Amino acid sequence: MAFISTPDDPAFFDANRAAAGHVPNFVRTFAARPAVFEAWKQLNGAIKESMDLRRYELATLAAATALRSSYCSLAHGQVLADKFYTADEVAALAGEPPNDPVDRAVMAFARQVALGADSVTQADVDQLKALGLTDSDVLDVALAAAARAFFSKTLDATGTQPDSVFNSLPDVLRTALTVGRPIYSG
Repeated sequence: MAFISTPDDPAFFDANRAAAGHVPNFVRTFAARPAVFEAWKQLNGAIKESMDLRRYELATLAAATALRSSYCSLAHGQVLADKFYTADEVAALAGEPPNDPVDRAVMAFARQVALGADSVTQADVDQLKALGLTDSDVLDVALAAAARAFFSKTLDATGTQPDSVFNSLPDVLRTALTVGRPIYSG
């Protein structure tokens, strides 16, 4: 499940139980630092609140797949498959740019921020703005990708594996989105 031991904190686990009723592995990891987890939830909520949900999920998926974070790729790919696309379409997004030029540019920018934010140029931002994004929209994509880098890297650095519930995803989705650590089998 993880490389580190963390406290068994039933109150923390109950307070952060997933909607499906289980305690996610990432919650178990953050049990060692509940204040950091609360700060993460506040930060991520503020970022997500300012964005269209589909764009947030596309940017997050792009950053997560670029970072080879299976956990985050599976979680956010599942949201996209549940709310916006078919499983096959989401699986394709993991490896191919989308057809829509705005979505393609948003995902490319999110990948660039996740992998090498220092390489972003004015031309990269201007390309997004030429497609109709505002300065605030560009900032939102940068924030979503940068926040995903924090969360993904924390989970991967601690060996936190994606929850076994992801094994129930359609094969095409599970296979395409397991880009790093394998799904927990315990």
